[in-house]
Amino acid sequence: MSPDGMYYWDGQTWKSTLSPDGRFRWDGRAWTPIGAMAASPDWTGRPQREPTSWTRPLQYAVAGWYVWSILYTLTQPLWMSGMMSNVMNQTFQRQQQLNPDVSPPPAALTDMIGNIMSVSLWISAILYSAVFVVAVVAAWRLWTWAYYAILVLLGLTTIIVPIQLVYVFMGPAMGAFSGVAVPTWVYALDFFTGLPAIALFAWMLVALIKRGPWAMRRPSLY
Repeated sequence: MSPDGMYYWDGQTWKSTLSPDGRFRWDGRAWTPIGAMAASPDWTGRPQREPTSWTRPLQYAVAGWYVWSILYTLTQPLWMSGMMSNVMNQTFQRQQQLNPDVSPPPAALTDMIGNIMSVSLWISAILYSAVFVVAVVAAWRLWTWAYYAILVLLGLTTIIVPIQLVYVFMGPAMGAFSGVAVPTWVYALDFFTGLPAIALFAWMLVALIKRGPWAMRRPSLY
């Protein structure tokens, strides 16, 4: 019998001590009734994963990162709306320089576009925050499917963050060429705030390879 009493060795393989109908268990000598608890729908026929020393720290790290992401995302419309309005004005000015015979857009149209951009920023921030809330709950509940989804999200961030560093150095040249300048500090901020995501992605990937989702491993039968 295995230490947890869930398997027995028949001489060739380990077999479940639970009968197919969930009403009896093999005690080593005979099948004995075990009541309704054995028929629980949670029975999977295999040992459930157990937390390891990495599980709780990984939970806190993922939940902490996405709580921070929620706060950061919800503050973005407050400071990005003014910056985007400046970019929009620079675009209009650039077009006016390239096409001096074309009349500039009326002020009402400019204001309407600015309002649409501001509303769009808030909608995007709310939608992203909703996704991050799900990630926080998933870390708390240790949802296996969410572990892979979070790993993909962090993997995409790992790809994007180095690009922000390129923009830090190339941004002024790109702005001079296009006539639309985005402040360099915006790219620098995205780069430095994304570094923890790269570290978290690496940790989650190593935990998955070495131990399993949420650094939980199945107990050995031997």
